Amino acid sequence: MKKLAFGAILILALSVSFVSCRETAEKAQDAASQAEEALEETGNDLKEVGEDAMDKAKEAGESMKEAGEKALDSAKEAGEEALDKAKEIGEDVKDATNEAVEKVSQ
Repeated sequence: MKKLAFGAILILALSVSFVSCRETAEKAQDAASQAEEALEETGNDLKEVGEDAMDKAKEAGESMKEAGEKALDSAKEAGEEALDKAKEIGEDVKDATNEAVEKVSQ
């Protein structure tokens, strides 16, 4: 009788252990699935952040290029204006010199 009671208790204990282990394994598997989903979402978020950063860098590069082109155009215009002024001054000096020579020759 003792062996029968002891055997029944042993079988009951083993069955509870197996059920408990199966539940633990299922919980672990669920936790792993949730962690995988979270990592996937994080990866997607990081990818989007990287793409946004690349877009912003590209926009900044284009803005810098435009600013450089404008500065180059402004410098070219300023150089052309300075050359025109220098030509005008040269003509004025030439005219003044010719007038001075005429006055001296009279």
